[in-house]
Amino acid sequence: MNVKISIADNGEGMSEDVKNRIFDHLFTTKGVGKGTGLGLAIAQQIVVEKHGGTIEVNSVFGEGTEFVISLPMKGE
Repeated sequence: MNVKISIADNGEGMSEDVKNRIFDHLFTTKGVGKGTGLGLAIAQQIVVEKHGGTIEVNSVFGEGTEFVISLPMKGE
């Protein structure tokens, strides 16, 4: 059994190129000095490697983006 967390917006969405690279270490869409490109790479590492879960992105350019985090429930 898993716990799912969904975070969505109705912003501009992402291009396929950005979507394919969004979890890459040091990848950012921000200008020089405005972002480190570590946030989503670290988030993915925590979810996948530390907790055995998954994180996926669903995005349609011009319509918005949704991140879905799925974490396994631990036995009591």
